[in-house]
Amino acid sequence: MEAIVYEEFGGPEVLRHTAGAAVPEPGPGEVRVKVAAVGVNPVDWKRRYGWVEEFYPTTFPAVPGLEFAGTVDRLGEGVAGLAVGDEVLGWTKTGAYAEYAIADIVVPKPAGLSWETAASLPVAGETAQRVLDLLGVRAGETLFLHGAAGVVGSVGVQLAVAAGVTVVGSASESNHAYLRELGAIPVAYGDGLADRVRAAAPDGVDAVFDAAGHGVLPVAIELLGGGGPGGEAAAKERKERKQRKERIVTIADVDAEKYGIVFSGSLGDPEAVRAGLTAHARGAAAGTLAVRLADTLPLKEAARVQELSESGHVRGKLILIP
Repeated sequence: MEAIVYEEFGGPEVLRHTAGAAVPEPGPGEVRVKVAAVGVNPVDWKRRYGWVEEFYPTTFPAVPGLEFAGTVDRLGEGVAGLAVGDEVLGWTKTGAYAEYAIADIVVPKPAGLSWETAASLPVAGETAQRVLDLLGVRAGETLFLHGAAGVVGSVGVQLAVAAGVTVVGSASESNHAYLRELGAIPVAYGDGLADRVRAAAPDGVDAVFDAAGHGVLPVAIELLGGGGPGGEAAAKERKERKQRKERIVTIADVDAEKYGIVFSGSLGDPEAVRAGLTAHARGAAAGTLAVRLADTLPLKEAARVQELSESGHVRGKLILIP
């Protein structure tokens, strides 16, 4: 089968396009899917560099990619509720940059939802929902979302706004109109960020979702009043500071532990993941949840697509087509 394979960590040059990869076979509880579209994510090239082994350990030779949309091609033992020919989207266990992939977390693709949009939903939807759940944001609260115009960030904005949360989102100024369309209050990146967030949310921020990294965690702690007194602080103040930090979650800053902040990088409970993905797919089909698509390219151009993703200058989701 056609696939993208790499056998060592490194830059885009380690990715190799082949037409002779072995077709995987589904095990118990798994399905094999003929892939129609692949969602490209920053974690794909971070894994290629070997930067996220703690969360996604690699066995070589490896096929990149976590999310896909396609058609069920074969059922493993014990699979119920699915049939060969069903159109699905979900998470792969064998790598999505391939003609065929094995999965155990899939949901039906709604009729009328494009393959490209379907393939863009699993990672962004699950990540955004997981972080919002960890933060426990509720209607009437204010969330600061750093990196709000990215794919994960923009889905997070929409889910939070739909739940009655006020969202202040950071992004480059060229994306501010887009954030307003999604219902967020935009603020610019860079020096003075904390002051701009305070101006946008004069009653304060209740939680922070860091989807971009770039050293924003000290600003997040400051916004939640986490500076506090020094080593002579009372036990009560230390406890309150810890509780405030629990309302900050990052998916992008590997220095989170140094600040006492939660880094969230692993899938949640499979049943919850399926339920969330089903809801997000239905929302996308109904037009109530949108993912901005940047470009669609053939699978053989995976190295160039990962370079584009790594550049940080792409507006929207990159899709590969086997």
